[in-house]
Order: sequence, then structure tokens, then C-alpha cells
Amino acid sequence: MASGLFALLDDIATLMDDVAVMSKVAAKKTAGILGDDLAVNAEKASGFVPDRELPVLWAISKGSFVNKLIILPVAFLLSAFAPLAVTVILVLGGLYLAYEGAEKVLEMILPHHHPHEKVDLEEEITPEQVLAHEKKKIKSAITTDFILSVEIVIIALGTVVEQPLTTQILVVSVIALLATVGVYGLVALIVRMDEFGFKLIALNSQDNTISDKIGRLLVNALPVLIRIIGFVGTIALLLVAGGIFSHNIEFFHHLLPTWPGIIKEFLIGLGVGIVCLIPILIFKKIRSKSEPT
Repeated sequence: MASGLFALLDDIATLMDDVAVMSKVAAKKTAGILGDDLAVNAEKASGFVPDRELPVLWAISKGSFVNKLIILPVAFLLSAFAPLAVTVILVLGGLYLAYEGAEKVLEMILPHHHPHEKVDLEEEITPEQVLAHEKKKIKSAITTDFILSVEIVIIALGTVVEQPLTTQILVVSVIALLATVGVYGLVALIVRMDEFGFKLIALNSQDNTISDKIGRLLVNALPVLIRIIGFVGTIALLLVAGGIFSHNIEFFHHLLPTWPGIIKEFLIGLGVGIVCLIPILIFKKIRSKSEPT
């Protein structure tokens, strides 16, 4: 009886050790998406009245949990009964990541202005309009989260697809939990950083105190921090996409064999992204010309 209990505990310890090791591998593979997820959600959770930022973020977080509850069972069923579909979805996700990364690189090189609705600053906004605006942004954020969550889950699943199903479920669930709790926890800290800075500035009536300097630093650092996260996320997106192609497509696996892996994967991701981006830009250009002015 005792020996059976010790054997069970040993099996559990071995399983947990495998899960910890594979979770580290999966976390590295999904780091680019997590960085992009962080940057996107930091942008979507900002721009509200300070006392509404956290309630809005909490609503988005709950939507993210629901997204994971929908995606995870479907992913595990595919892994159990149609493992080839996981690889196909992984490569398709890689194409999307490469396209998204190349589009962001183009935006960095050739920035263009996005159309914004004109707002009458003298018009009084009712509470109902504010609530409708919040619901619209929350819905948009949850939709974006669903797309990113599919990518995170499939990439994480791709790193453990050859492992036992129990290990797959535990590892991917850990990554999914990290993608929700970790990302939205950091987003909460980021979007409140400027508010904390303003409170430090207003802490006392004297000028140029330590609290004033730290407060101004936090306020000025927020937009810079979001841009840095976006830049790092873009590079990581292309690296993740290049890694997917390099490990799952024979042609790319044998391409540039003497080059360092990180440079090879970045160039493959960027190259495939450009190939995906060009026809989409042409289509958008043709459609914009055909639309009546």
C-alpha cells in the first residue's frame, strides 16, 4: 500500500517536472504573442476616465477567460483526434503573425495616419453614450483577444504535440492562464502608471521634490513604454513566425543552414510576411479607388 502511494507520488512529481520544463519551452515560443497581446491590450484599456480603466479592464479580462474556455477544449480535441490539423492551424497562424509583423514594420518605416471620427468637443456626452463607448471598446478588445488567444494556444500546443495528452492539457492550460492573468495584470499596472504619477505630483505643494520628479517620470514614461513593448512585440512576432515555418516546412528548415538561428528565423518571418502583405495592400488600394468619394 505504502509502495503504491510512493509510486503514485513519484509519477505525479515526474509529470509536474515535465510540465514545468515544457511550460518554459512553450512560454518562450509564445513570448512574441504575449508581448503583442500586452501592447494591444494596454492601448485598448487606456483612454478612459481614470476611475473606469480598471472596471473596463476587468470586463475585458472576464471575456478573455471565456475565450480560453472555448478555445482550449477544441484545441485538445484536435490534438487527440486530428493532430495534423494542429500543424496546419499552426502554419496558418504563422502566416497571420508574419503578415501582422511585416505590416507593423511597414508602419514603422512609412507611418501613415489612420482615419479618426471628428469629435465635437463642445457637445455634451451623456452617461449612456459613455457606457456605449465602453461596451464598443470592450467588445473590440475581446474579439482581438480571441484571435491572439487562438494563436497562443495553438503555438503552445505545437511545442508539446508529441507529449502525452495529460502533459499537453496541463502545459497549454498553464500558458493560457499566464496569457490572461499575467498579461492583464501587467496591463493594469501600465494603464494606472500615469495616474499614480499624477498622485505623486500632487502629494505636496512644493515644486521639484523627489515625488514630483518620480511622478513626472511615470507620466512621461507611459507612452514610451507602450511604444517599446510594441516594437519588441513586433520583432518577437516575426521570430515566432519564422520559427514556425523553419520547424514545420521542409524548404525553410534547410534554408540558410549556416546562418544563426535567430537571424534566419527573423528573415524568414519578415520575408513571408512581405509576401502576404503585398497582395493585401494591392487589394486595399484597388478597393479604395473603386469606392465612390
